Amino acid sequence: MRRSRIALVAAAAATALLFAGCAGDAGTPGDDGAEPSVEEAPEFEEGTTMAALAEAGTVTVGTKFDQPLFGLVGPDGVPVGFDVEIAKIIAGELGIAPEDIEWVETVSANREPFIENGQVDFVVATYTINDERKEVVDFAGPYFEAGQSILVLADNEDITSEDDLVGQPVCSVTGSTPAQNLRDLGANVIETDTYSNCLQPLREGEAVAVSTDNVILAGLVDQNPGEFKVVGEPFTEEPYGIGVMLGDDDFRSWINDVLEQSYEDGSYEAAWDATAGTVLEFREPPAVDRY
Repeated sequence: MRRSRIALVAAAAATALLFAGCAGDAGTPGDDGAEPSVEEAPEFEEGTTMAALAEAGTVTVGTKFDQPLFGLVGPDGVPVGFDVEIAKIIAGELGIAPEDIEWVETVSANREPFIENGQVDFVVATYTINDERKEVVDFAGPYFEAGQSILVLADNEDITSEDDLVGQPVCSVTGSTPAQNLRDLGANVIETDTYSNCLQPLREGEAVAVSTDNVILAGLVDQNPGEFKVVGEPFTEEPYGIGVMLGDDDFRSWINDVLEQSYEDGSYEAAWDATAGTVLEFREPPAVDRY
């Protein structure tokens, strides 16, 4: 029962909250020879999502394609990112190898519809868990906690905190938590579909800043050396979760088990070290919320 999908093969990158030194190109998973293990013939209770996916031998995952360190499509058409690597760990526990994952680009505005419509099996896409979203989808995790911050031009000395954004044109992404936070703050929000599309308005002076999660902004700084900087302290808490179909408690609980196992067996940290660990400092993952 496979649906029509956009197929791509993936690798990975990672996230955390602070720069670990000089920014450079994020590593590609597998540079150190590490790849998530793939279970041989895993067994699941009949009728569960896990059993169906394991039998199919393929899984469709929604992720970002434009965010350095999380989900970014390179010149070869292969997306890399920490979210991608987390998905590979989950797929491996289903007995599904990386080459059998189908990747669908999910921007902030279509994550819930893609899950609800069955276009993806789960979403790992810098996806903040909040009560409003939990009305239409379920979340495993969180597997990481970020915080909203501010990106400005490298020579900007006027904006140092969120207070300086009030009444100012600030770019963010449609359907995202950061965009709503900016509206609540009193900023004039310029919305686009992807964060990379916020950079040109910033360069041209149409926006004074870009605001989203600090680790996403760190990736943009790393990708555009000398152009931008992140200022101020994070002013929100953004727990990233894995989106699944509402009411699929077995799948959500199982993914939580996989996440906790990855924390213990080192595969989570290995994914980090192979990718964004070249740019960002490692941070222990938060406890999953088995709501």
